[in-house]
Amino acid sequence: MLNKIWAFFIMIGIVSCIFTGNIKIINETILNSGKESLDMILNIFPMIAIWLGLMNIAIHAKILDKLSNLLKPLLIKIFPDIPSNHDSLKYISMNIIANMFGLGSVATPSGLKAMKSLQEINNKKDTASKSMITFLVLNTSGVTIIPTTMISLRIMHKSSDPTKIIFPCIIATIMSSIAGLLMDKYLRNKYQ
Repeated sequence: MLNKIWAFFIMIGIVSCIFTGNIKIINETILNSGKESLDMILNIFPMIAIWLGLMNIAIHAKILDKLSNLLKPLLIKIFPDIPSNHDSLKYISMNIIANMFGLGSVATPSGLKAMKSLQEINNKKDTASKSMITFLVLNTSGVTIIPTTMISLRIMHKSSDPTKIIFPCIIATIMSSIAGLLMDKYLRNKYQ
């Protein structure tokens, strides 16, 4: 569905450029988009590589396990349906920690493992469990302490202070997580 929407937008842009006589814009955009994409990848990659390396060190040094244990009491309250010794809590906490550092590519494998683990304790295999929905809400609205990708983009575009967004990002993501969890709880109680 999303592919159709993007194709529609692209077609509208091309048609409007043709009717307004701005065919030159289409050519420039097509020719420059490859260079801009490569520039963006080359500027973002070093920052992500550093954080992935640090996260890998944290995994091997068992720092993530210690951080997971710190989150466990909170996760038990957020996910009352999950047994306290279940592996899914570890995967959920790893996903949350990776998202806190703006590392979506690191968070994805632990998020997939969390969903697979949650499916094991799901009684209705063809329907998402309450814990799966709550995890999805938390993953989508997750608290971000260091938005590495956004900082990289700001560096790429020559921002005078690329890290200026850290505090507003923390506030915004905390508020979105609280709002998401409250809405999840409200809808869960309403439709139980």
